[in-house]
Amino acid sequence: MEILRVFNNNVVLSRDHTGREVILTGRGLGFQAKPGQRVDPAKVVRTFVPEDGRDPDNLGAMVAAIPPEHLMLAEQALDAGRTEMDIPESAVLSVALADHLSFAIKRLRQGLQFEYPLRAEVVHLYPEELRAAQRILDFVNSRLDAPLDEGEAVAITLHLVNAGFASGDLSYTYQMTGLFQQLFEVLEQAYERPFDRNTVNAARFITHLRYFFVRANSGKQLEEGADNLLTAIKDSYPDAYSTALKLQSVLELRLGTPLTGDEVTYLTLHVARMVDESRV
Repeated sequence: MEILRVFNNNVVLSRDHTGREVILTGRGLGFQAKPGQRVDPAKVVRTFVPEDGRDPDNLGAMVAAIPPEHLMLAEQALDAGRTEMDIPESAVLSVALADHLSFAIKRLRQGLQFEYPLRAEVVHLYPEELRAAQRILDFVNSRLDAPLDEGEAVAITLHLVNAGFASGDLSYTYQMTGLFQQLFEVLEQAYERPFDRNTVNAARFITHLRYFFVRANSGKQLEEGADNLLTAIKDSYPDAYSTALKLQSVLELRLGTPLTGDEVTYLTLHVARMVDESRV
């Protein structure tokens, strides 16, 4: 396999023998490596294959930002969850869950708590996914010194639900890809500078948009009643909120459905994170 891009010492983008672009992880895989060099197969621990038109560079950036032990934890936890339901083998799901768990563990260590007000809806709408999510959470907590809050099962459930909506229809992927490009153009016009699509926060923004597509198509947008949060965000990030309203207009026009206030709130947060990151 040939190295196409080095993300860090342990994560590289490569082309396998079938011509697919894949993300490889392993200790020292990228150390002093350069594009065009051959991959040492003995060092490869995990292989992530982007699916459904996912940009390999964005997925690779997310993988590189997650501690390797959290990637392993997520994969093992998903295997535990498969005793409850048929969870698809998905690189995007594995990385998304690992990213979520990593952030949850970081919050726990910092003493920060986060409530998931959607538990009642999740219990009624997704009982099978919730059982699998609880098994996943139990496995994760069995590997941690301090357990995550039981409410994390709600967030894990939503990751499983989103993965279940994966579609093999390329027209859906093409629509998303074109819309993502348009949204980044709106961002760049608003701030009069380019945004790197390969940053971690850009990857998270795209992941959020993918999940938004799922929610919008299933008529289940976020409606947590986070009005106070929106008010605080508007006051803290007025420029990001103004830009999020422009993104909202594009999404509503292209998808033919109005966005909830909570969806606009999360759009604002993602814009603010990308803007802050681009200033560093």
